[in-house]
Amino acid sequence: MPSLKTFFQSAIHLFYPHICTGCGSDLLKPNDLLCLQCINQLPHTGFEKYVDNPVEKIFYGRLPIVNAHAGFYFSKGELMQTLVHDFKYKGNKDIGIYLSNMMAEKMIDSGRFKNIDYLIPLPLFADKEFKRGFNQAKIICDGMSKVMNIPVLTGNVTRIFFTETQTKKHRTERWENVAESFTVQNPETLRNKNIMLVDDVITTGATLEACAQKIAAIEGTKISIVTLTTATK
Repeated sequence: MPSLKTFFQSAIHLFYPHICTGCGSDLLKPNDLLCLQCINQLPHTGFEKYVDNPVEKIFYGRLPIVNAHAGFYFSKGELMQTLVHDFKYKGNKDIGIYLSNMMAEKMIDSGRFKNIDYLIPLPLFADKEFKRGFNQAKIICDGMSKVMNIPVLTGNVTRIFFTETQTKKHRTERWENVAESFTVQNPETLRNKNIMLVDDVITTGATLEACAQKIAAIEGTKISIVTLTTATK
């Protein structure tokens, strides 16, 4: 005969179902965000293991970096689009933390991302962050920080100009659109530091490059770039 606890758990699940963020299935444990099927379908890039991976090649001749990485492939109509949309536009910060935890664990296993002093989220323009309610890059940094035990530094690197959407611009136009959008409030804090600049997605890399150039201008800085997703294969 079912216990009273089981009865109440079933009743709660009936009225407040706990479903998979990816596919909507209810076949998952109470504290999980994804079912086993979706976990097995996550499109890991594996870039963390390789020097000269496709994300690092984006910055060749443009920016001196130590390492670069993107955790997952992003394709329209696929699982990662659902998860990123839920995270970025529906405010599901838990899935952002979950995915960045997973990415950070693989980065540690690779042994390539060591001696990082600060995780710095790519800043949003203040008005845009206010309207969204959070900076998705900061959430990714928080998830990585819990696994990698690296402090997150915010407020020093800031975005001072609003820029138009980058979606329909080619590389040159994207660079011109963001070239002077960033500033460092207190350069001394970053002097001789090993920085990891973090964002949610990389396409041409123009926005990350513009921000990283401001950091690279500070004496003794070393820069790595990590994003949660990439369309690059």
